[in-house]
Amino acid sequence: MAKQSSIITFTGKLGNLIGYQRNGKYFLRSMPEIVRQTANTRRAAKRFGMISKKAALIRNAFYDDLDIRCDSSHINRLNRMLITAAGDHAAVTGFRFNQYAGTDRFFSIAPRLFRNGILHIPPQTLAQHKDLTALEVKVIATRIDFNTHHVTGTETAIMEIDPHEPFSGADVALDVPGKGTLIITLQVRGLLKDGPSANRQYLAADIIAVMAPQMPVTTNRHNYRHRIILPSIRSEHPASVSAIPHTIKRE
Repeated sequence: MAKQSSIITFTGKLGNLIGYQRNGKYFLRSMPEIVRQTANTRRAAKRFGMISKKAALIRNAFYDDLDIRCDSSHINRLNRMLITAAGDHAAVTGFRFNQYAGTDRFFSIAPRLFRNGILHIPPQTLAQHKDLTALEVKVIATRIDFNTHHVTGTETAIMEIDPHEPFSGADVALDVPGKGTLIITLQVRGLLKDGPSANRQYLAADIIAVMAPQMPVTTNRHNYRHRIILPSIRSEHPASVSAIPHTIKRE
């Protein structure tokens, strides 16, 4: 393993060298002349490649809308969660893009996603943090079709909350177009008088809910075929927020 010391660094293959990044630093290693793989090794490598692709799809679906910096371990942490999930996408619930702070630092009672697409943030007494004048809460709802490897829809809603006043709760209606799994990320940023705090302890973004795509159910009655569609999220209206006596922004 050799450290890259040039002004221009790279990752990937270059001739018989491989460049890679670890903890913000760039290194080099030479490619092996002969690679011996067993059948089990090839299957494991293929499975890891599929999981890495799925994890990258989830990460990239939120990067454009996140306003916080992810920690350096978030890629490996998400890969590990998906490896142990055995295909269950709901297993990513609770994943933190910033491992140093979670949304539970601000909300002691966790939000809940209902089947009708309403994200309910219960009324509660908010935690008090020194120097913070407000909390910026951002809901990012993204629908991902893992069969086609595409993001099919995204909606966001933003509200600003005064942590020194009683919080009466909020209901966020998420109408996300497209097919696929709905993944909800809640981002919270502590605000100072002059803007968002730079302290990573006051910056959180967690995947708080995952809703699998609703599957049609077919039944037979009197020789007729009836197609019953289970309740799903409609796409006629953008994300909306109700019952919130706070400043609300929509994107």
